[in-house]
Amino acid sequence: MTDRKDPIETASDGSRDLYDVATWEPRTALDRVAVSGYWLLTRGAKVAVVLLAFLILLSLGILGALSEPEIGLLTAFSALPALGLAAYVRYSDVTEAEPLSLLVATFLLAVLTATFAAVVNSLVQGVFGPFEGLSMVVFFFLVVGPGEEAVKLLAVRLYAYTDDRFDAVIDGAVYGAVAGLGFATIENALYIARNVDAAELGAGVGLAILGAGDGIAALRALAGPGHVIYSAFAGYYLGLAKFNPEHRGPIVVKGVVIAALIHATYNSTVGLGSGIIGAVTGLSSLPAFLMYVLLFDGVFGFVLLRKIWRYRETHLEVHDEIEEDAAPEMTEFEE
Repeated sequence: MTDRKDPIETASDGSRDLYDVATWEPRTALDRVAVSGYWLLTRGAKVAVVLLAFLILLSLGILGALSEPEIGLLTAFSALPALGLAAYVRYSDVTEAEPLSLLVATFLLAVLTATFAAVVNSLVQGVFGPFEGLSMVVFFFLVVGPGEEAVKLLAVRLYAYTDDRFDAVIDGAVYGAVAGLGFATIENALYIARNVDAAELGAGVGLAILGAGDGIAALRALAGPGHVIYSAFAGYYLGLAKFNPEHRGPIVVKGVVIAALIHATYNSTVGLGSGIIGAVTGLSSLPAFLMYVLLFDGVFGFVLLRKIWRYRETHLEVHDEIEEDAAPEMTEFEE
């Protein structure tokens, strides 16, 4: 919101003490208690959210599964494509590089907040489960897309967003991408832990084990970059909202809606699209799925990168103009 003043403060010449009439600042002991209480409430709410997410994570048993070296290795391999995309988004940030501490914190928070989406999806899917086709599309657009993009954005909002080092719109895309990486990593871990028996992997390590569990790790590796793309869109608009506080709410909603629509469209079309590609090309299911993912992520990834490149170009142009304006004019003796 823009800074607004009460009519009294607007009309005052500054000679009157308007404390507790039209203005306020902490003066008394009670005022200071109110300030401290507000600080504790806001920080306490964030701590409560993180603790609840951590308890849910423990209840899902993922941490125990990841302690198995084979499962952990599969999860790490499956996250590599998403990591590469998130790293490129960070590299494309034309402003000051984001500190590693904030990036790691955002990643870990996304791992935790992803548990909220897991719980909600499981509970609501019980309503949609008996149905197929159109009901699942509705589920993707009304529950999965908005819910998962909201919890990824929550990971950015809990910490990085409030830090002074989040000092440019483009930073939102960077932290959004990292949140998508964290979400994809824990989602991959959950799928792999449920579909792969670590004992059956034996001592074999390396890329060959990506075929374990009917190729579930390879499939998850293909799904990961999408999460980075979706949440980078939402994160960009979160950054735009931070520097346009008078329109903060609508801007955040716009970002979540864009991310959720792309996300839900992917979920709703990946099966049909892969099937069509397989029927036309004669490819088996995994190559057809790979081709569809590359096409889908390629289109929306390019749109995302165009947005990032536009910011970069504008940033460079504006700073070039500032330098030109600041350059001293040449005198007749210097010509």
